[in-house]
Amino acid sequence: MIRATDWMTLAFDGWRLGVEASSVVTMRLAKLAAGDAAALAEAQLMVGEKIEAAAALQMRAMTGRLGATPARQAKATIAHYRKAVGRNRRRLRKG
Repeated sequence: MIRATDWMTLAFDGWRLGVEASSVVTMRLAKLAAGDAAALAEAQLMVGEKIEAAAALQMRAMTGRLGATPARQAKATIAHYRKAVGRNRRRLRKG
């Protein structure tokens, strides 16, 4: 049985992912708005990263590495995307 606190933690983690992703979207939009070669490179990188992240998550799901319970699977999914968002945030802050 899943405790209510597990779902509360999961909800907070999902909210935190949304906030972090919003900051990445803001930084990317600023970069894309320039419309120069760097913007094109960012757009191409963004699409490739999204495909890679989704494929990696799908592989983890198909091989059972996300966990055995719905809560564990949701937690692993959020953690997977938070890593990708974190890498993007760090990279975009540098540039």
